[in-house]
Amino acid sequence: MTNTDGQPAPSGPQESKLGRWLVIAVLCAMLVGAVALGYLGWFSTDIEVPAAGYLALVLGVMFSLVVGVGLMTLVFYSSRKGYDEPAVLIPEPESESENGRSDPQ
Repeated sequence: MTNTDGQPAPSGPQESKLGRWLVIAVLCAMLVGAVALGYLGWFSTDIEVPAAGYLALVLGVMFSLVVGVGLMTLVFYSSRKGYDEPAVLIPEPESESENGRSDPQ
């Protein structure tokens, strides 16, 4: 059975639930891996980070958050105000001489 796009349609609700849980499981596994790598990278060395390093880290994270929030705000603003709509050609009004009419004088 295919849908209107020619793609095979799921045979039942069980297949879509299984796929959804599979995606969630893969994403959770990736999250656990990222946390494990972060932990190992942070605590695998005995080098002490100076206070200026922590300050730079905090300022970098804050700057990144401000830029991200600002850009997302602009995306939502432009979408709500209609700036993201496709361009529309507005035809120029025709003059009377172009319509085949003579100008009254």
